Order: sequence, then C-alpha cells, then structure tokens
Amino acid sequence: MKKYTADMTQADFQQQLHEWLQQSPGQILLEQEQQCLEQMFSELFGHHLVQLGGGGFDFDLSGVSRFRSHLVLDASVPTQPLASHVRADPLELPILSAAVDAVLMPHTLDFSADPHRILREVERVLIPEGRVVILGFNPLSLWGVWRLFKRSSTAIPWQGHFLGQRRVNDWLSLLGFDLEITRQLMFRPPLRGRGVMERLERIESIGQRFWPRLSSVYLVQAVKRVSTMTIVGPIWKQKSSLLGGQIIEPTTRQSNE
Repeated sequence: MKKYTADMTQADFQQQLHEWLQQSPGQILLEQEQQCLEQMFSELFGHHLVQLGGGGFDFDLSGVSRFRSHLVLDASVPTQPLASHVRADPLELPILSAAVDAVLMPHTLDFSADPHRILREVERVLIPEGRVVILGFNPLSLWGVWRLFKRSSTAIPWQGHFLGQRRVNDWLSLLGFDLEITRQLMFRPPLRGRGVMERLERIESIGQRFWPRLSSVYLVQAVKRVSTMTIVGPIWKQKSSLLGGQIIEPTTRQSNE
C-alpha cells in the first residue's frame, strides 16, 4: 500500500483509504460503523441526507433510510458509488442555506485541514432542527496510542487528526448544536489479522461496560437549535432626549387616575 504524502492527490488518498477498509482492521471498523448507522438512521427522516467526504466509507443506508435523497459530496467520485455522488469541496458546499435535513460525516473531520470551517458549513446548510452525525477517531484509545508510535508514518489512518470528542462537542455547542446521542465503537487494538480480531470480539462488550470513554471511534448526533425569544410584558426603550439618553422607560404607560 502506498504511503500518504502531502503531494498525493485526493484520488490517491481515497484509493488508499478504500484499500485500508477492505482488510483488517479497517474492514471490521467499517462493519461496526455500518451497523451503528443503520440503527441511527432508522429513526431519522426527512427530504435530504448529505454525506460529506468519507472516501471509502460508502455506507449503504438504503434499507433503513427514511430520506428521499442521499447525496455524497466529495473531492473525487469513486468508480462504483453506492449513492448519488457529486464532486465538491466540503469547505465550500454548493448547497443553499437551510436546505438539508441531515448531514453524515464519516471521519470527515479527521482528514480535513480545517475541520471547524467544515462544521460552520454544515450549520449553514442544515435546516432548523436538522441533524448532524459525526464519526471520529478517539485519541485517548488503543488506536490513539498506536498512532503515537507511528508519528512518522503517513499511512491511513494514522496521519489523521484524531480529534477528541470533547473538542468536537465544544465546537458544536459554539455553533448552536445540542448533543443528542453518543455511541462508542471499536475497543480492540488495530491488528492486521482478521482471525485475531474476531477472536478478540469479546473485548467490545467488556469495553462498552467498563471503559466506554476509551473506545477507538465515537459517534455523535447533534441537532441544530435556532434560538427564539418571546418578549412578555412591556418593551423597554431608551429615552434619547433626557440626561444623555441614560433613562429608560416602558413603551406603554399606565394611568394612575
């Protein structure tokens, strides 16, 4: 497998990601994420679902999705797409504001040069009460420790950012999102042999019970809130003609007669 370098094209990067997802541990991770997303999206509905990036993370949600359309926006289009793919820059989405019901981001932030800017674009295109579903690698995990020993490696996925869930939650909060659901996935070490990984499957249930925060992958679902303010009682306004405009009074007066 080729190493990922700064001068590698987006197509080469996605090809490497696709190859990694066809073998252990990427293949097992993809299976876990597919199952988790099927559960999540069986309870969501709307007109338009948009997936941002992902490369080889081509999830097939056709059997459970209650959305009328599923569009994938990415810098390059795969040879055999599972849904409608459009070549687009996630940093500048070619979508009208407040037009999308849900956005799926499979490790999109992990491999972006400007993850916060992508989240701002997501907030822009989502309708009020729209949902964003984010998958990310947890730096405080076995995979995160593995990544520390591969700092000089440019292979997928170790050259990714591995943004912590707390940081992502903080960004979402600043953009006006409320956290709804979190899930933890993949507690096994990233071993190449599928047989060994399958024999370690019991670690998943143990990890879910005893150390959920140490999962290698997290899933976050958040809803876009639009604040509305209802004023009850008299509306106060500033009096500009008296004492330099420092006195305020209600706009409606009550008679003392």
